[in-house]
Amino acid sequence: MRKNDYRARTHPAWWAFLVHRLSGLGLAVFLPVHFWALGHAITGEAALDGFLRATDQPLFKFGEWGLVVLLSLHLMGGIRLLLIEFLPWTGLRKNWLAFGLGASTCTGLAFLLALIH
Repeated sequence: MRKNDYRARTHPAWWAFLVHRLSGLGLAVFLPVHFWALGHAITGEAALDGFLRATDQPLFKFGEWGLVVLLSLHLMGGIRLLLIEFLPWTGLRKNWLAFGLGASTCTGLAFLLALIH
């Protein structure tokens, strides 16, 4: 490994890339589960009602919260990439990283608050 490889991985932009990539993978893993759940609606009303009763469990609520956080992180990462592509280059743009992380945190906390109340 070259000397500068480690330094590149400590850069905030690399961490933003990693969070964006991992949140995209997490969302991709969720899609088959989502389609499986929607398949219960096609099977019949009783099957869907049974599945929806199971989703009232705390583990599912935690999973919903995680999904909202993943969606928010991925959205903010995508917006950051669009800004990098289409706006003039003005340096490191740590403020964009901070805004994305802050917006994702606020979204996750707001959803968690909605789950609690």
